[in-house]
Amino acid sequence: MARRSGSGYRRGDARGCGKLPAVATVVYTDGACSGNPGPGGWAWVRTDGPWASGADRHTTNQRMEITAAYEAVRAATGPVEVVSDSTYVVNCFRDRWWEGWIRRGWTNSKKEPVANRDLWEPFVELVRERGDVTFRWVKGHGGDPLNDIADRLAVAAAASQLGASGSTHPDVTKLPTDPTGAVGAPSAGARRDGRLPAAPIAESGVAVFGHRPPELGGYGPNPIADGVRDELRRVLAARREMDPDLVVVSGLRLGAEQLGAEAAVSLGLPLVAVLPHPDPDARWSADARTRFADLLDRAEEVVTLERKVPRNSQEVGSSLARRDGWLARNVAAAILVWDRQTPTLARLAKSLEDHLGGELWYLEPPVPG
Repeated sequence: MARRSGSGYRRGDARGCGKLPAVATVVYTDGACSGNPGPGGWAWVRTDGPWASGADRHTTNQRMEITAAYEAVRAATGPVEVVSDSTYVVNCFRDRWWEGWIRRGWTNSKKEPVANRDLWEPFVELVRERGDVTFRWVKGHGGDPLNDIADRLAVAAAASQLGASGSTHPDVTKLPTDPTGAVGAPSAGARRDGRLPAAPIAESGVAVFGHRPPELGGYGPNPIADGVRDELRRVLAARREMDPDLVVVSGLRLGAEQLGAEAAVSLGLPLVAVLPHPDPDARWSADARTRFADLLDRAEEVVTLERKVPRNSQEVGSSLARRDGWLARNVAAAILVWDRQTPTLARLAKSLEDHLGGELWYLEPPVPG
């Protein structure tokens, strides 16, 4: 079988036959899910007109993104270019994540089972077998007409739980819109979450989570915290090179969250503060409250998710857990500062991986001494 060249064309099968190279079919794909997990939909649409969509009653946004791309490739003959706003899908092939998965027996770099293997394995096998499939990322909700059609078809499928197909592009004005633009956003007809900020955190927001001060050298200035802040600056600066619209999202808790906010401010990046409830700093020391207030003043937007102030530590923990879940559903990526040992952060890591897949990055704090 002839291999696809880097130019986007397939070489002719016979030498010197004078055949023109085959032009790749371009197909846009997207997935949607209400609740994540919940009822979902997938869709693909080709530049030359044909499209198709399908649904699943209990799924996740990531699974719908994979399914959309897989079904698009299965439906195409000849060279095909898949255009997706899912870095989870695009980077798997463009950065060849699948090679490491297969080499390690379908485990990830942490030696854990690869999420969604039941979908990835046949998809990877199909792409390898064909040798004429390439992938390109497009920014979601960025004004690309075909990305918008694919998005609306997926949302419609998630809402109706019915698949459909056609030979020409559908009338976009008759398709429902994604009311939030968020990863795992509600299906058509759902009320927009009034707590979502104007900043595009669904497409370009990176949330920072991680250790509290005891694991980061203490509550005052120290080399470990300084090292984490510097590394967060480096990671965020690199991310900005890929996405000029980058927004940093932080709950401003003591520790990694505040270090992430300080890194964002030092880089001149927009900062969105997402607080679990009013006055989360009420029991902090005077110095800690001053630092919190300074960062809150520097935030371009502040979102407070709940109106009630928790009455005890148990209610505080529950409120923070709800905040973490809300962030996981409404940002594009996350950084978790974690030593890979603390159990509470292990549970958070699993939740973030379920929502964000390959868009969760780990940063291990430096070891003292």
